[in-house]
Amino acid sequence: MPNFFAVCAPGLEPFTARELIELGLRNTGSLSASAGESARLDEGEGEGGVEFRGSLADLYRANLHLRTASRVWLQLGSFFADTFSDLGRRAKRLAWEDYLKPGLPIALRVSCNKSKLFHSGAVAERIIGSIGARLGEIPPTGKLKEDAEGDSPQLITVRLVENRCTVSLDSSGALLHRRGYRLATAKAPLRETLASGMLLASGWDLTSPLLDPFCGAGTIPIEAALMARRIAPGLHRRFAFMDWPTFEEGVWEKQRSDAQAVRVKSMPRIIASDRDAGAIQAARANAERAGVADGIDFFCRALSAVNPPQGFGWVVTNPPYGVRLGTQEDLPRLYTRFGRVLRMKCPGWRVTMLCNSTRLLNATGLRFDLGISTRNGGVKVRLARARVE
Repeated sequence: MPNFFAVCAPGLEPFTARELIELGLRNTGSLSASAGESARLDEGEGEGGVEFRGSLADLYRANLHLRTASRVWLQLGSFFADTFSDLGRRAKRLAWEDYLKPGLPIALRVSCNKSKLFHSGAVAERIIGSIGARLGEIPPTGKLKEDAEGDSPQLITVRLVENRCTVSLDSSGALLHRRGYRLATAKAPLRETLASGMLLASGWDLTSPLLDPFCGAGTIPIEAALMARRIAPGLHRRFAFMDWPTFEEGVWEKQRSDAQAVRVKSMPRIIASDRDAGAIQAARANAERAGVADGIDFFCRALSAVNPPQGFGWVVTNPPYGVRLGTQEDLPRLYTRFGRVLRMKCPGWRVTMLCNSTRLLNATGLRFDLGISTRNGGVKVRLARARVE
């Protein structure tokens, strides 16, 4: 069975691993050195991910269902190479024709660390020549469009670490946070994959009320509604593996059909509010495209005017923290007011939020668990969790 690697934001590996287990996929370990290099090449900010094994059908299922992963790699091969002749000869043995069609463009990313072969351009030339030998023609190269949902070259990474060459192919295409619904944006948008990671980290039970009082473009409440209704995040998008010669359309359509069959109509109370009317308008439009607008209550309200339901629930939110919005002088007052509102209106609730400052978190008066560190838009942040007391 092939080896795969699901890339995720650093710190979210346990939640991606849990998702894989729930999908019945075999987790073979967490972040490895070579996989970490793959993540750095892929995201440009930190590293993270989970290795797993399975069939190509399992690869389809991972792309269809994973909420916290940004890309899924297939490891085509790994071999020792300390000369260019070794590199070219062994790369020719790989089954390129199973994944690449003649005439379709590719995009190569090469990294060389602690290896005799240190010239990435020369390595790329040998790899392209080896692909051409298997396909019968040299493939054209193209510019990668990572966030585009249209056609894009097949991304291939080649990593040389201590003379060990690992070749991987991207199976996802556009990054997996591109669910297809977020066309309208507000200030400081949150990636869908990180929003899902926050929801999983919060421990939300999918049945209790959930509140986001800084909802912006609505990513957190929309991802929550998708989770609660068991809607697969990749249900309405295209993937790179669909262009592979080995793609089995019947298997894929069966997986899509199975995913649609488990959707549920019942919903917990999900409340999304923001003081910015434009943000609420964008959030509603995004929820409509995601097919969950009827399951989210949107309000244009100031923080002090939020009105959560009685009983127990969760607050999951991404408030401003200085580098994104607001001024440094105003933020401590905002966090103090946030803590006061939570104690007054949400006693006993659980709260999960992103923040880059323990000073701001302390201003809430809540005792946060700061065990998870990750990144949001290149900024190091803590995924802080607390119980409102």
